[in-house]
Amino acid sequence: MSTHFALVSLLRQTPCRTQLRLFSQPLTTRSFTKPAVFFRPNNNIRQVLKPHGRSVPIFYKQQHWTSTVSTPVDKKEERIVYNNWLDHLPAKVAPYAFLTRIDKPIGTWLLFWPCAWSISMASYATGGSVMEAATMIGLFGTGALIMRGAGCTINDLWDRDIDDKVERTKIRPITSGAISPKQAIAFLGLQLTAGLGILTQLNMYSILLGATSLSLVVTYPLMKRVTYWPQTVLGLAFNWGALLGWSAMTGSLDLSVAGPLYLGGVCWTLVYDTIYAHQDKKDDVKVGVKSTALRFGEKTPQWLAGFSSAFVGLTALAGYMNDQGLPFYAISVLGTAAHLAWQLKTVNYNDPASCWSKFKSNTWTGGILWSGIVADAAYTSIQVTGA
Repeated sequence: MSTHFALVSLLRQTPCRTQLRLFSQPLTTRSFTKPAVFFRPNNNIRQVLKPHGRSVPIFYKQQHWTSTVSTPVDKKEERIVYNNWLDHLPAKVAPYAFLTRIDKPIGTWLLFWPCAWSISMASYATGGSVMEAATMIGLFGTGALIMRGAGCTINDLWDRDIDDKVERTKIRPITSGAISPKQAIAFLGLQLTAGLGILTQLNMYSILLGATSLSLVVTYPLMKRVTYWPQTVLGLAFNWGALLGWSAMTGSLDLSVAGPLYLGGVCWTLVYDTIYAHQDKKDDVKVGVKSTALRFGEKTPQWLAGFSSAFVGLTALAGYMNDQGLPFYAISVLGTAAHLAWQLKTVNYNDPASCWSKFKSNTWTGGILWSGIVADAAYTSIQVTGA
């Protein structure tokens, strides 16, 4: 018997008369009437040996910085337990919700914030109404939720042969077998149809501009196989809203403002996604995929300080070109810079939990920048009213 597995039972109705040890605990002698169960103590994945020897993964207990997934052995109906609100969904629906990462909204926020920045700055420049800007932000928020989920589906389809080799991603629905590739492709069709429905609410210029970003969404997962800079491609895709939000509000694209805002967002993505990639760097080396975390190595602090500075500088440039006022520079520029400095000072690149925590805190980075734009608009409105 391999030391890596503890064989509890091999065939249905076969009595197990031998005391086996799992995690140094003896099992009592009993007869098993359910499919055999294998335990892998080293990676916490349990598999069920079905009749005819087919092994099907049932659950994976993720590390503490992600969801914990488990299920009792003696349950009549096996299902993944997510330890969050997904557990209240029907068993057939939950894997699809999990596929979209809807239980981890950080990705949606990171996709949404560049849209909100651009929409708000365009409204500031054109003197648009608050209601018009709020409506557009709501529309883009819905689109960010849908397209982030579609991006996750595309990513998991490309990476299904890699995810099962990375400790943090073994539980993902496609690689674990909870959703088949054909089912995932059909689900992706629904997601993209919903995304198209949002896009068609915009002007024609924005529809064409938005459609051009799909190539980046589709090809990003492949980049980790060919370059140590896949985070750059992710940044180009995730910050497209900085361009699209402006065109949605104005019907055209002012690159003197939207251009620096977009490039600054790409630099920001290189910061937060490099921190994120440090969670998997050991597994990535084994699997053979590339990332900026591996490219930067021990010099990651210096690289990220540089990209953070570029992000802040380009944000300030976008504000200058848009004639933003003092609140913008005090909050959007200095506030964002302070938050990024805190991230880089406190993150531990060798601790996955620390990397996950600092990665998630970028929700606040985007929120701080946006709040400065809103404060500036309110301050300007008060000044105009007072005059």
